[in-house]
Amino acid sequence: MADVRVVGIDLGTTNSLVAFMQGDTPVVIPGEDGERLVPSVVAWTEDGVVVGNAARGTLLSDASNAVYSAKRLMGRDVEDVQEELKLFPFRLAEGLKKEEVLRVSVGGLMMTPPEISAYVLQQLKKNAERFFGGVVTKAVITVPAYFNDAQRQATKDAGRIAGLEVLRLVNEPTAAALAYGLDKKKDGVIAVYDFGGGTFDVSILKLHEGIFEVIATGGDTHLGGDDIDNLLIAIALDDIAGDLGVDVRGNGEVVQAVRKSVIEAKILLSSEETARLDIALPEGKRYLREITRGQFEELSAGVIGRTAGPAKQALKDAGLSVEQIDEVVLVGGSTRIPAVRKLVDEVFGLSARGKKPHTELNPDEVVALGAAVQAQILAGGSKATEDLLLLDVTPLSLGIEALGGVVAKIIQRNSTIPASAVEHFTTGVDGQTNVAIHVVQGEREMAKDCRSLARFDLKGIPPMVAGLPRIEVKFLIDANGILHVSAREQRSGQAAEVEVKPTYGLTDEQVETMILDSFDFAEQDLEERQVIEAKNEADTILTAVEKGKKHEAWQMLSADEIEKIEQKAKELQASLTGGDFRVIRRAIEGLDKSTTRFAELMMDSAVGGALQGKTMGAAGESMGAGPSAPHPFAKADFEETPKPVDPAEGDDKTDK
Repeated sequence: MADVRVVGIDLGTTNSLVAFMQGDTPVVIPGEDGERLVPSVVAWTEDGVVVGNAARGTLLSDASNAVYSAKRLMGRDVEDVQEELKLFPFRLAEGLKKEEVLRVSVGGLMMTPPEISAYVLQQLKKNAERFFGGVVTKAVITVPAYFNDAQRQATKDAGRIAGLEVLRLVNEPTAAALAYGLDKKKDGVIAVYDFGGGTFDVSILKLHEGIFEVIATGGDTHLGGDDIDNLLIAIALDDIAGDLGVDVRGNGEVVQAVRKSVIEAKILLSSEETARLDIALPEGKRYLREITRGQFEELSAGVIGRTAGPAKQALKDAGLSVEQIDEVVLVGGSTRIPAVRKLVDEVFGLSARGKKPHTELNPDEVVALGAAVQAQILAGGSKATEDLLLLDVTPLSLGIEALGGVVAKIIQRNSTIPASAVEHFTTGVDGQTNVAIHVVQGEREMAKDCRSLARFDLKGIPPMVAGLPRIEVKFLIDANGILHVSAREQRSGQAAEVEVKPTYGLTDEQVETMILDSFDFAEQDLEERQVIEAKNEADTILTAVEKGKKHEAWQMLSADEIEKIEQKAKELQASLTGGDFRVIRRAIEGLDKSTTRFAELMMDSAVGGALQGKTMGAAGESMGAGPSAPHPFAKADFEETPKPVDPAEGDDKTDK
């Protein structure tokens, strides 16, 4: 092993772990108390800040000074977390605005989610340093595959605050595939079903000669075992209020006692048929209730059932049937629930094919073990890992807003990362000196229906005739899944760039619906895009005709030819008031045909002028505009969005 010691960390919602490669085998490092799982709980006590099992007691005795499930707050804004805050003992800082970084009021301090998570990471760092007897400063940290850019950035921030150099963020299902890949040296297709405490992911991976390629991914950043816990807590609190006449919803310590009890019952029901709740209440009262596995499955069916949709969608995105899935790997503590395993069996048709899901490795530890494998690769590798290659994908398409609000997609959904792509654009207005770049994420055709990631301006472009500037827009998604966007005007060399760092993340509803909406509204979106593109094209040719009237070639046309051009121009102008792109296209074609001789006369004049040593002037401007003509990014005050360059000119997109 190389001298540089790099650990793998699973920063979980409920529990976190740190692991390393012991020879060719990944091993979880135990904590001070000998436990390998470190509860993701942070508490502020008289003795200072405590983490893990030591902090759990504070949840029961002084709940307002403890925080758990901070991962669910990472990269999200105040509107995203209102419902779950009703069950949390801690509260947010007052006056927070939408799209503002969350701050939690706890222990007399205002803490951001990355700062809270940093305490958990610091504890894992200490555990590793105690184990190795030396300093640990480098780590690989896992994140849910469906974490968006804001949530990934927040995770990297937490690592930096904890004093760790985060060499790589690895998707949790991919890490699980790495852990199993040490034992599964064969080709095949694997589905990784990761149902943890706070997030759900499903990924479809192809394995071939040591290469793990994620070909599709889906999930929900806001769905996990916590939701089952919260459901049971709410039912228990309602029972206590109704049956015993005691409303303890505002008593943080009792709520946490209820939480502890229902979690213990949930765990027990994975192996037993019944479990018993026994909770001490104020005024000497007790809440006693027996719950059967059947009752539990009925209550949790809605939450568990929500995992089926993303799993089926991932299969569809991968273009595979269940029969083509060779293996299914279960990850996350929630996959121990019998009802979850039954659903997985049904979704992937395992029993019917005589197969069982892989559960050989501890589902709580498998992600951390995979992170250790990746850490070993980055630290210099070993005989067991030197041939491994890991390829992740981006879950949603990325692009920029073009003229009329349409989206020019630059990196397509499910593209392998790291990835880069370049698109060339031009201007739509004469003398335009600024171009506004609006970066969006999503599958819809219109920018307004996608998520806005960032805006920046490319300024200082020398004034030129519309269509002459060549603006290169480059998208780069690094190995951590974080997006970098740059724009450069090639003739002048003016450039601008941005690392996309939104301060908030997608809500769970947005994550679930973005892809589904792209299918539901596909026909409507396409027609809206076609209308906008046709109108853009019409504006371009009408402007060219008006400019052409000042050219000497206009005087060389007959009266009938001029009348026909003007008539067709009026018909095209009139077609713009309607919403039928077919009518606009027909009008464009009519005007295009009527200007054929005019364009020839202008070109003849230009060639003649060039032979005589004269400048071409406006003669190089196109009169006609076919379906592949460029589209400007037009906006007011010359801060315009770019316009895709005609692919026929050889400047089309290049994927690397």
